[in-house]
Amino acid sequence: MNATTVAPARALVVDDNEMNRDVLSRRLQRSGHAVEVVDSGERALARLRTQPFDLILLDVMMPGIDGYEVLARLKQDPALRHIPVIMISALGETDSVVRCLALGADDYLTKPFNPLILQARVDACLLKKRVHDGELRQLQSMEREFEIGRAIQTGFLPESLPVPGGWDIAVRFRPARQVAGDFYDVFATSSGGIFIVVADVCDKGVGAALYMALFRTLIRATASQPFPEGTDATAILLATASLTNDYIARVHGRANMFATAFLGILDAASGTLQYVNAGHDPPLVAGAEGSRRRLGLTGPALGLLAEQRFTVGVTHLQPGDLLLGYTDGVVESTGTDGAFGEARLLEALREPPGSSDALLQRIESALDVFSDGAEASDDITMVALRRAGTAEAA
Repeated sequence: MNATTVAPARALVVDDNEMNRDVLSRRLQRSGHAVEVVDSGERALARLRTQPFDLILLDVMMPGIDGYEVLARLKQDPALRHIPVIMISALGETDSVVRCLALGADDYLTKPFNPLILQARVDACLLKKRVHDGELRQLQSMEREFEIGRAIQTGFLPESLPVPGGWDIAVRFRPARQVAGDFYDVFATSSGGIFIVVADVCDKGVGAALYMALFRTLIRATASQPFPEGTDATAILLATASLTNDYIARVHGRANMFATAFLGILDAASGTLQYVNAGHDPPLVAGAEGSRRRLGLTGPALGLLAEQRFTVGVTHLQPGDLLLGYTDGVVESTGTDGAFGEARLLEALREPPGSSDALLQRIESALDVFSDGAEASDDITMVALRRAGTAEAA
């Protein structure tokens, strides 16, 4: 018998007949494979759970647990289902062959064995196993790289949030994939204001995540620098939006990457919020008295074209008011009933929440019920800040 055309492997022969075990074992060993033999389905399952194998040759007709049952259990076990199985039987009936293949067998041989056919079938199964193992190693390597990327990206998000007296701030960040194009930031400026960012880079996956890091770095580096004394929030916002926009458009324009972003600076003492809405979903302001208003666009998305014009909007948050900024992954979240939509988001704001965190928990719960376990199609990011009511402040 010629040597096998594939690398030596570990094979398990399962047959209650000693002569059959001996014949199969010797033929496989001549091809350079290491072989172990067991005489029952019970022993086969026990051995497979303690030792690794590359191939199983499994007799169909055995007392106790027969080959059909062993095969079914193997294919139901995530740790074992990838091992190729060649069923061995004296039965040549079509029904037996169909049943084995339906249960997940890779091949079927009838006794007595033709040595050349046996070797060809064994080689084919082992080559299939080698391909699967290579793909698995590549997938595991990619998953490790994605985990590293996720950890690095998480490091771009703030470890803690500045919370001025009389205010509470909460955030939520749910990437749809291993890495995200969404981001948020909350930090103190040199002038004493609280800078708030909610942004969404176009596209998804690794490319969006790389640009997320770039956008976030440009925004924070610009807004947190020590501006000359007397520089007001309007100047800081315009400088941040313009510098970020122009750098991306001029240096990375060929990539056609852009981000929608809401940039705001809060004066905690007065409740005044100045903002630039660069093409982003307008944040909601829920008034303590039941009013609702949007903070609309004041400029285009960042990075589309250089030298774009941005303006600064102004709003005032009264005691009890709450601001909700979010990315489009919230309203575009899908379920069996289409998209989550703005109506459901507004419903979450119908009853005044006791805190920013309570509101975001309410929205998260509504999203989970609506999606009913469906895989997220887009990143979900939310930032909420609430000014304490008059009674709370007292």
